[in-house]
Amino acid sequence: MVVILIIQVLALIGCTPVPATFETLPSPSATVVIDPAIPTQLAETPTITATTFVPKAVIKIASHSPLSGNQSIFGTDLMRGARLAVEQLAGPLVEQGYQVELVPYDDRNNLETALANTIEIVADPEILCGVGNLSSKNTVPTSEMFHQAGLAMIAPSTTSPNLTDLHYREINRLIGRLDRQGIAGAKFAKDQGFTDVYIVSEKDSYGLKNAEYFRLQADASDIQVLGMVILGRNETVETVVPRVLATNPELVYFAGRADQAILFFKAARAAGYMGTFLGIDDLNNPPLLDRAGPSVVEGGGMYFTILTAPVNYFPDAAKFISNFEVHYNTSPLLFAARAYDAAGICIKAIEVASKAKGGEVPTRAEVVDAIRALKDYQGITGTYTFNDQGDLTQAQYFVFKVVSVDAARWDQNSIIATYDVTPP
Repeated sequence: MVVILIIQVLALIGCTPVPATFETLPSPSATVVIDPAIPTQLAETPTITATTFVPKAVIKIASHSPLSGNQSIFGTDLMRGARLAVEQLAGPLVEQGYQVELVPYDDRNNLETALANTIEIVADPEILCGVGNLSSKNTVPTSEMFHQAGLAMIAPSTTSPNLTDLHYREINRLIGRLDRQGIAGAKFAKDQGFTDVYIVSEKDSYGLKNAEYFRLQADASDIQVLGMVILGRNETVETVVPRVLATNPELVYFAGRADQAILFFKAARAAGYMGTFLGIDDLNNPPLLDRAGPSVVEGGGMYFTILTAPVNYFPDAAKFISNFEVHYNTSPLLFAARAYDAAGICIKAIEVASKAKGGEVPTRAEVVDAIRALKDYQGITGTYTFNDQGDLTQAQYFVFKVVSVDAARWDQNSIIATYDVTPP
């Protein structure tokens, strides 16, 4: 059973960003030194000296995530995954004579800090690729600077559609888009045998896009949409619940924030509705669901879609988990494995670009082109190919079933379905 671990992190604290380097170097080799001035009989006993690896160039990959303050537990997790990739996957570049380093930057989950760090990142000519940031609020603005500098970025956890909607060739993501959950939800509804649904959405783009994609996919799947209502200034949970229940839907799809979804679910149960609830990833909030009470999972139960899964969900990640635990004395959380794959793609693209020009250091533009040219890169969390706007040609979405809202028993809940969805 796969368990989603949600951790409450500490309040924001300050720390000056200090880039650190991590190298993968070959062991010193033994060299036999013969001095012609020494008589032959004395030279029969050679002198053994250790030679130092002298790289022909240094190649750097930057990671950018909160290493202190708010969300630092997840940002450190991301950095550690990228660092492990550099340590384990940079061998082909080292064999070509390069020294490969990971340079981590602490954005503190703060936009001002993230932008200041990015100025340093893009100004370092040895940095040929970046991994990060953790959150959309930082990744989307910093991506503009990566684009202006012609520097490749791979985002392992940023789900905002805005990241790739500008079609910047330098910018790529290794996770699904937030607005395509509706498609996965409708596919799940079809597989579960639902024949009708009522759609409730909030009026922001997060809710509206998922509601509309759900509606389109439901229509294509012959699921009858009994109605669709948008919560807003003139529509509240109190006014919407009676309207929805009057149609007696088998399924209610709620596209919006968890706090509003929970209010709706509780009110619907109190009014006697015993059908099924299906929501989106904001419901991945054990403390909030714990406060909601058990009624929300009664009757037909409650499900929601999510955009990533714990690393132990992926069958090819067992060795990574073991190595991570040995290196860091802790288990990887949500984004370490995706950061490992993001850094792995950076390394592979640099290797391909270097070989294409006879082993010389590739330009940033050549690395950017090599990333987009990679086909079916086999990572530990999936097989990856980017389309022309930097989204995955196929992204995974997961359906999570809640059988217990008790935060202490969250491990009773699990991912029960996975869907591949194409980007728009």
